[in-house]
Amino acid sequence: MHPLLENLTDRVDSKFTLVSLAAKRARQINSYFNQLGEGLGTIVPPQVTSLSRKPLSISLEEIEAAKIVYERPEVVEKSIK
Repeated sequence: MHPLLENLTDRVDSKFTLVSLAAKRARQINSYFNQLGEGLGTIVPPQVTSLSRKPLSISLEEIEAAKIVYERPEVVEKSIK
């Protein structure tokens, strides 16, 4: 598999996060390709040059190239009154 799974898991904190992030970005890339003829331009185009035309492969390459960065939000504790 290209990019290598080891390179991808170094960019995120878990495999679940990797799958979720790649799937969300792949949906965005797919929407971008679908709206090209309409001229809307509301979705960010792919950030890497890829030989693959598959949105999921492109999203994984973006994660490997650090074009897509995920930071886990900090948990805010709620005080019970």
